[in-house]
Amino acid sequence: MALSIKQSVAQQIVEAVKDVAGHDINFIDVKGIIFASTDKKRIGDYHEIGHQVIKTGETIEVDSNEGFFGTKKGVNVPFIYKGDICAVIGISGDPEEVRKYVYLAQKITALILREHELDQKEHDKKTQLNHIMRSIINHDYINLDYLKEFLKNYQTTLKDNYQTILIKLDSRYNPSNLSMIEKYINGAFERTGSKLYTFNYANEYILFLETEKVDKYLHIFEELGQKYSPIIKIGVGRQEELSHQYVSYQSAKIAVESLFADEYIAVFDSLDLEILLGNVGQETKKLYLQKTIEKISEKDRKILKTYFSLNMSLKDSCEQLYLHKNTLQYRLDKIWKETGYNPREFKDAAVLYVGLKMLGEQ
Repeated sequence: MALSIKQSVAQQIVEAVKDVAGHDINFIDVKGIIFASTDKKRIGDYHEIGHQVIKTGETIEVDSNEGFFGTKKGVNVPFIYKGDICAVIGISGDPEEVRKYVYLAQKITALILREHELDQKEHDKKTQLNHIMRSIINHDYINLDYLKEFLKNYQTTLKDNYQTILIKLDSRYNPSNLSMIEKYINGAFERTGSKLYTFNYANEYILFLETEKVDKYLHIFEELGQKYSPIIKIGVGRQEELSHQYVSYQSAKIAVESLFADEYIAVFDSLDLEILLGNVGQETKKLYLQKTIEKISEKDRKILKTYFSLNMSLKDSCEQLYLHKNTLQYRLDKIWKETGYNPREFKDAAVLYVGLKMLGEQ
């Protein structure tokens, strides 16, 4: 294998994944050989599809037990470690059934390999960094002298100004290419030149970036968010000293929570109304929407969105919507009748505007 992963570690991985998935799991090396398996008699066999996955870097599903040498039906996904495809994880079974376990299989594999990191010196250094960053964002106690000494390795001090960049995976999605996404996230962090980044269980990736570099490298995260929307959401926190990044981290979380629909990145300093909306609970949001925007049709919501975007100008809205003035007035009156809020009155319009923001349509 490209990595000297012990067979005992690989076997630990497949057993752990099977405990969750309930299906036989194969760990296939870069030559296509089944290196570890919960089906012990398959260990040492050549796996044709696994070898193809190594070569292409693509997930391959097999719908039959026939047709490919040493291969049974299932899902075979590449596992990327430190930027390279080092193995394939094969989950045996009907692809429709086992596909949902791909994300968990990759995550379990990553966690176990991290526990068995071969370069112990680098591992210890990264473990220290992870501990320090998590202590800072959680505002936990940490020995000040120890912290200052550690930060010398990164040529920074507690008084330097930083901003937290938070990348959060949406738990509603189960990406089959998690390893690839993690590769691009870590790659984006590396491109900024900052080494102060970590993974925060269970779905957060955190970077401390010098404030003077944020504007320069913001485009990297805009591109990343666009590439993997809606799987990931990105928030940029407020400027704070390194020792106060727990404040920046909290503001980055608010920025993430402010995002709606197809939005994928938010900078806290650019937010206003969104700061409040990002802290509204789901149940409160649901009740608000039921009382306002959800009472009208999708067509009328689009009309309202245009109307608000043009500063409530009937003339400009008619031109953009290709509607006669009387027709637009009729639609606005209809919204008033259905919701009890008049879009042409400032106070009522503000209520409806907030509803559109909550729904992610404004």
